[in-house]
Amino acid sequence: MNTQFSCVGCGKCCTDHHVPLTLTEARQWAADGGSVIVLAEAFLEDGYGVSAEQRGHAERRSHRVPSGNAQVYVAITFAAFNVGRCRNLDAENLCRIYDRRPLVCRIYPMEINPHIPLRPEAKDCPTESWQQGPDLIVGGNVVDTQLLALIEQSRQADRDEIAAKDAICQLLGIRTTALKGNGFAAYLPDMQAFAAAVQQISEADALPELSAESGWSFHVAGVEIAQTLQRAGAHVVSSDPLNYTFISLQQTA
Repeated sequence: MNTQFSCVGCGKCCTDHHVPLTLTEARQWAADGGSVIVLAEAFLEDGYGVSAEQRGHAERRSHRVPSGNAQVYVAITFAAFNVGRCRNLDAENLCRIYDRRPLVCRIYPMEINPHIPLRPEAKDCPTESWQQGPDLIVGGNVVDTQLLALIEQSRQADRDEIAAKDAICQLLGIRTTALKGNGFAAYLPDMQAFAAAVQQISEADALPELSAESGWSFHVAGVEIAQTLQRAGAHVVSSDPLNYTFISLQQTA
């Protein structure tokens, strides 16, 4: 089955979506007066928290860090914080920064994760978007070579920038993560402090040495999950969040 797509300018993909940003894009977003949300998720070195088929991809975009007596892989996402309409969307649903819009916006509606298939029904785009325009997927393969290059560019940025993101988080005092698949630890840092941290790390000749307090802690939903992490030697927090929000992905009855 083939999948085609053409944007109809409804603006729904630019509303209530936190758009992942590269380091350069995050720095520019903050400079433009926007807010950046920091999302952290991690899994144990033995793979606990991630499926076997996704482990390779997850490790490539994560940074190996200590948590208590355990080693874990933490993935950190900097994203444009959009509650409601994107600050760059005008009255006609046109992007005011179209020529320098974030990489992920250029890739939409395709997925970045190679293990997540494109599902039109999961997108906000109206039906007519999928009934016209050029083919995106033919016979299960993405056929737009420019789009493929952008997807790989985004994946490579995730791999290249993860250590710098960890260093920026350390400067901001961000050291609590969720377990991958269990939730996200979400931070809304002060933008002046965020911009200063990004600038400091971006301009440094080398990443700073990690401090003795540089290890990460887990905030999780579920007693059994917490106990499993603790048996592995990881540090699990039990106090209420002070500088972040825990977004649980656990199913509730």
